[in-house]
Amino acid sequence: MVLWASRDYIFTPPAPMLSRLLDLLAEAEGLAAHRQPAAIQIRLSELTAMLSTLTADALMKLGDLPRSRSWYATARAAADDSGNAELRARARAQAAMLPFYCGPITSAVNLCREARGISGRSRATATHALAAAAEARALAKLGAESEADAALRYAANVFEQFGGDSGDNAFAFPERRYLLYKSGTLTALGHTREARQAQEQALALYPDKAGIDPALLRLEAAICYARDRSPDEACQLAGTTFSRMDPAHRTPIVEERAREVVQVLPPAIRSSRAARKLLEIIELPPGRM
Repeated sequence: MVLWASRDYIFTPPAPMLSRLLDLLAEAEGLAAHRQPAAIQIRLSELTAMLSTLTADALMKLGDLPRSRSWYATARAAADDSGNAELRARARAQAAMLPFYCGPITSAVNLCREARGISGRSRATATHALAAAAEARALAKLGAESEADAALRYAANVFEQFGGDSGDNAFAFPERRYLLYKSGTLTALGHTREARQAQEQALALYPDKAGIDPALLRLEAAICYARDRSPDEACQLAGTTFSRMDPAHRTPIVEERAREVVQVLPPAIRSSRAARKLLEIIELPPGRM
């Protein structure tokens, strides 16, 4: 059931997914409350860590930051209780998403480095590749250009050794997700030509049902247009991307990314007709799109 949930999580909106995850957590808690053989108890801790991570991520998408923070802490505690090094590292790499989107960014960098330290003995893994790519993206958002460039090169080497995986679930790290992190890094650094290449490559790899990732890639493409002084193209792409999304996926994270398109425009044109129209689209109720 946890495996099925992790597969569905990729494309299911966070609100209905949250209810399902909490039901599974309650079942795991009920089993763990009874005396179990050690091997079963360890497995229950692993499942709790996985479910808690997805629950925290769903709450983050919905903007419930205090509860998201609590569930990420639960995920780390359960992973530590399991003794599974790969899972301990993954819980920290995934927890870095909250400070990356909501601050402080330095916490995201620290969590990624902690994850890399735990998974360092077996570097050619999905978790080590994720942690390295996430660290590069966080450093780029901090404006630490030289460190971000070095981290991105390291992430590229790790991913090349790892080779990606074909798993189609929330805990997999296939090429398209690596390219998503690469796009985020290059976009934040202002390397727009290379960022567009990563975006195009990633979008070609995503299936039709893929949640918010393709939208985030298109919004990053819009940010690249804005950085390249093409405000009309930037605002039009962002507005089209946002309006075509399933309303259930238009979460605060997506809204903030769309607003960033206007924020990176030169101050003199942030009140242009194109920028005003984009902000109006973002602020419209879902049913008015």
